[in-house]
Amino acid sequence: MLLRKMTGASRDVVGAAQAMMRAVTQQARALRFVARDNSAIRRSTRVHGEGGFTLVEMLVVIAIIGLVMGLVGPRVLSYLGESKVKAAKLQIESFGSSLDLFYLDVGRYPSSDEGLRALVERPSNAAAWNGPYLKNAAVPADPWGNAYIYRVPGAKGPYQIVSLGSDGQEGGTGTAADIGNTETLAAVSR
Repeated sequence: MLLRKMTGASRDVVGAAQAMMRAVTQQARALRFVARDNSAIRRSTRVHGEGGFTLVEMLVVIAIIGLVMGLVGPRVLSYLGESKVKAAKLQIESFGSSLDLFYLDVGRYPSSDEGLRALVERPSNAAAWNGPYLKNAAVPADPWGNAYIYRVPGAKGPYQIVSLGSDGQEGGTGTAADIGNTETLAAVSR
C-alpha cells in the first residue's frame, strides 16, 4: 500500500537501491576466501551453500531502508497530522449536534460555567435534561490531549467550541492552528 502512494522519483530511488543490492550480493558471492589449514579459520569461513549475510550486504540493506524512510517518512507523518485535524473537526461537529439536542430538551444552551460537562452531567437548573448527550458519558479531549474550549455566546453564533491545535496555544498555522465551529455556524446562518 505504501509503494502505491510513492511518487515516480521515489520508485526510481527504490529501484536503483534494489539494483545496487543485487550487484553487491553478486560481488560478495564472487569473493570467496580460501581457508588455510588452521582449523579455527576453517570453522569461521562460510562453506559454499551455507545461508547467511555478509556485513556489506547488511549495511547496504540498512542504507536502503534509511533512504526509503527519509523519502517516505515525512509524507506519512503529514498524513498523521492532517488526520488529527479532521478528527478534531468531526468531534466539534458532534459536540454541536449534542448541544442542539440539549437546547431542544432544556430550552437553552449550557452556560460558560456549565461548559461541555452539561452534556454528560445534569446541571442543577435543568429540569428537562435527557442526557447524557455524549457517548461514554464523558467529554473527550481533542486529538492532542487538550480540553476543548466552550464559549457562550460565540463569535458568530450562540456558542463556540475551539480546539487550540497541536501546540495547545491560541493562534498558529498548519496543525497548530485553532480549530473551531465558527465556519459551521456561519454556513448555517446564511
